[in-house]
Amino acid sequence: MSPTAQILVSFLLFLGLLAFGFEVPFAIAVPGLVYLYLQGGIAILSGIGMATWGSMNSFTLTAVPLFIFLAEIMQQSGVSRRIYGGLAKLVSPLPGGLLQTNIVGCALFAAMTGSSVATAASIGGVALPQLVERGYERRMAAGSLAAGGTLGILFPPSVAMIIYSAFTDLSVAKLFMAGLVPGLLLAGMFMMFIGIRSRFSRGLAPLEHGPSSFADLLVGVSDVLPFAALITGTMGSIYLGIATPVEAAAVGSVAAMAISAIWGNLSWHSLLSTIDRSVRISGNILFIIYAAYIYAYAIGLAGIGETVTTWLVGLHLGQLGFLLALFCLYTVLGCFIESIGMIVITVPVIFPALAGYGIDPIWFGVILVMFVELGQISPPIGINLFVIQSVWNGKLADVVLGTIPFHIIMFVLLALVILFPGIALWLPVHSGHL
Repeated sequence: MSPTAQILVSFLLFLGLLAFGFEVPFAIAVPGLVYLYLQGGIAILSGIGMATWGSMNSFTLTAVPLFIFLAEIMQQSGVSRRIYGGLAKLVSPLPGGLLQTNIVGCALFAAMTGSSVATAASIGGVALPQLVERGYERRMAAGSLAAGGTLGILFPPSVAMIIYSAFTDLSVAKLFMAGLVPGLLLAGMFMMFIGIRSRFSRGLAPLEHGPSSFADLLVGVSDVLPFAALITGTMGSIYLGIATPVEAAAVGSVAAMAISAIWGNLSWHSLLSTIDRSVRISGNILFIIYAAYIYAYAIGLAGIGETVTTWLVGLHLGQLGFLLALFCLYTVLGCFIESIGMIVITVPVIFPALAGYGIDPIWFGVILVMFVELGQISPPIGINLFVIQSVWNGKLADVVLGTIPFHIIMFVLLALVILFPGIALWLPVHSGHL
């Protein structure tokens, strides 16, 4: 069988397994093993041991389960609901009311989870019942949550950025800093759109009056302040070079337990439940990474990376053409798999081609994450759309229609980051880390 036929068989097998409902790690690992077998038979499978060691022997990846534990303990203890309630008191007087709270809440929760789907599901579960009860326009409510959830993989500590770093040997701190300004801009653009739209469409959101007294205002601040201090301390220690991402995640996890014990309902039962969920989620992510390393090992032996790089560079697409082709790829993948799966499947193949197009790998990390974000909410079947629809039990069409304006806004920011790379690179450059 020719090399072209081998890679085609493995890719079709990957798509077939996804179509039949296989979990992403198996859908990646099985084609990788088949591809290895087609190249050299049983004997070549002996190299899987080295691939296994290489996939897990990464200090960077240690931060993943720690940040997941930090997020889970805040959620299991009820602190995330308290944070949303506090934000509602502080942010809801803005035009758009609780719709603005959705965006701010998603941004803060994104800084805790680093996951698009987890952010959309968690904030959606807390917010949607209140939004429906208070008479908010359903399409805008669902759209703000689906789009706000995409902030989860752009704001640090982004699990997607950590995994991109593990596959490319880039600095996690640089990637975190590069994603911060675009993340803040995107959240600000979402909020500006909601505010303007609410001014011209009075039926979009009811008028919210905010805190009823100074004491009520203090309650809102006290609900948000501990979490804001946690994120500022954790991320600040990384940006200032005081701690590595792994060290910051470890200290942040301990601080999150203290906050959950004081401001939440942390008990031994909820702690054990948090540990159980963290192990399951981390195991799933690390299994995906392990499967991707097997597939990367297979395509590395076959020289596919070099072949694809030569082919891509030989097309002479230019940077914009190359990025447009990648956007189409991630839009299609976003219909089938979550952000982490998209990254681990594509980065080992695409990354070597960046040098041929003169693309900064840190800047590309931000572009990659934005591509993945867009894929998560691209109609008709982006994953975040189904997450909100399942939480809401409403019509998928309403979620899709509500997301379209935010989709356009994300395109605008993507164009700005491509045209002005300094939006992503300014903070790393001026902090002395790049």
